[in-house]
Amino acid sequence: MADISISGLNQYFGENQILHDITFDIFPGEKVAIVGPNGAGKTTLFRVLTGELPYESGSISIAKDRTIGMIDQIPVYQPEDTAEDILRSAFHRIDDVRTRMKQMEQRMERNDDSRLLQQYGALQAEFEAMGGYALDFEVDKVCNGLEIPREMREKPFDVLSGGEKTRVNLARIILEDTDILLLDEPTNHLDLDAVEWLGNFLNEYKGTVVTISHDRYFLDQCCDRIIELFEGHADFYAGSYSYYAEERKLRFAQRMAEHNHQMEELKRLQDQSRKMHQWGTEKMHKRAFSIDKRIARMTVADRPKQQKKLSMSFGDPNYETENVLKVRGICKSFDGREILHDITFNVKNGERIAILGDNGTGKTTLLNILLGLEEADSGTVKKGDGLKPAYLPQVVTFENEHRTLVDTLIYDKNVTPQTARNRLGRFQFSGEEQLKPVSSLSGGEKSRLRLCELMYDKLNLLVLDEPTNHLDILSREWIEEAVEGFTGTLLFVSHDRYFVSRFASRIIVLMDGEMVDFHGNYEEYLAFRARKAAEKAAAAAPKPKKDKPKRKGGTKPLEKKIAKLEREISETEAQSAALDEQMAAAASDPGKLIELSEQKDALETALMELMEQWEDLSSQLEEMQGDEP
Repeated sequence: MADISISGLNQYFGENQILHDITFDIFPGEKVAIVGPNGAGKTTLFRVLTGELPYESGSISIAKDRTIGMIDQIPVYQPEDTAEDILRSAFHRIDDVRTRMKQMEQRMERNDDSRLLQQYGALQAEFEAMGGYALDFEVDKVCNGLEIPREMREKPFDVLSGGEKTRVNLARIILEDTDILLLDEPTNHLDLDAVEWLGNFLNEYKGTVVTISHDRYFLDQCCDRIIELFEGHADFYAGSYSYYAEERKLRFAQRMAEHNHQMEELKRLQDQSRKMHQWGTEKMHKRAFSIDKRIARMTVADRPKQQKKLSMSFGDPNYETENVLKVRGICKSFDGREILHDITFNVKNGERIAILGDNGTGKTTLLNILLGLEEADSGTVKKGDGLKPAYLPQVVTFENEHRTLVDTLIYDKNVTPQTARNRLGRFQFSGEEQLKPVSSLSGGEKSRLRLCELMYDKLNLLVLDEPTNHLDILSREWIEEAVEGFTGTLLFVSHDRYFVSRFASRIIVLMDGEMVDFHGNYEEYLAFRARKAAEKAAAAAPKPKKDKPKRKGGTKPLEKKIAKLEREISETEAQSAALDEQMAAAASDPGKLIELSEQKDALETALMELMEQWEDLSSQLEEMQGDEP
């Protein structure tokens, strides 16, 4: 039975139909990605699924007793609640059992009813089965994976940034172990390592996952089915994102060939009918009418539509200065914490450098210092002669956002209205969209508009801060195509592994205020990092024991000690078994049971110590016997 079943779903915004007759099933354990350009209805579909948004017609059913988790469904919390409290709210069912156990413990102190003890034992077993004794371990594991440090967990949830709240809530729904995860852009606020961890987690996750994401590496890592929304309709692909990307091209080619064949056949019949009518004989007229009926019965498939792509190059190919930037001893602190310490490197003409690092390591700050938008506490940045940089920040703003898109280009770039319209059209701002105010654009659309301005300048240094963060896959491909055609020097910060892998020929990593400067591409850097981690692990591993001199008397003294220990272990195990029988007999006597439990704990501790001694002596004996000829 399907976890999620949608049939004939239709949804409108005003007169615009966003979803048209959408029908599909998602079965338990499937990992499904919903892709498509911004505005295709992906988030609308999510909101309809959760009941947050009513729909026009159709049906939606969720399997009974299946729980759903969503990133933006933040639980009700008090102003004083910390991020840790939000994380722990994932265990409300376990907390209910824990509370009942404590209440029963209080009753057991006043009442020695054997039924209470049996009920308590059942609750204790349920608590253990639910993982109650491993809560701290699970919370730490997920928080470490999503890079939620202890200091963030201790802060009031209210004071966290939007991205931090999203990370905490993502951790919460993972800890809840829900049956169905609905994840809308789950990688947006995660570092590269955290995205890798999340992808691996979802791979192992036994439940159902439905995700909206524009991170192509992430989709390849954890999704086995793709649903594409485009112009209100859905297409389905049984495979990873890479499979979808290739299969989509094949389907488009097949549909185009089918459309062309049908149009050729239609034209052939129309020409044939026209000629027969022109010949004017009764026999020919009859044949022509027969062909006309055949034409009327024909169904010609609509010409398939393809998402437009950008294809152009920009930059100044004649810039020849060797050293674009010379960075020396940059230091920067905030609130007494140094985030950049003695950062020193050169940027050569034509290099493509990715600046990586965890959130809060100073990547954006470094970019701002390099561009002169922010002052360093100490150090210098020397720019090459004739350097003309352009900057695309994370959050793009315009001087006057009440202006239309056309007017913005006219004022900012001093171009004619027709030139402005032509340039906007190349960036898929067409028709009435060009007359919208800039303030109505999404973050991704503003980035696209700024790129539209930049691409016609004679630039020789392009600086990008998370250039793909708010963009759909098509827009990401636009930027990649533009960057591919850029002839100058590229310096960028990105968490988009696909983008980093495609463009970086050098990696600068910021961590703990310091930097690692690696000359090579992203795959080579990952291999380098893996080697370093292996070397570190090998260095931390216990060193092999040196050969010990043989003891006088051979191995007999050691064998006697081991035999004695084995007798003591057998005796202790027998005492423990006897205590088990006494505890079973004392089930109706809480006082006696507690006393026997304490004796049992003491015996278990003694047994562990004896076993450790036995293992140590046995290892020594094996070494001595191995040395004997």
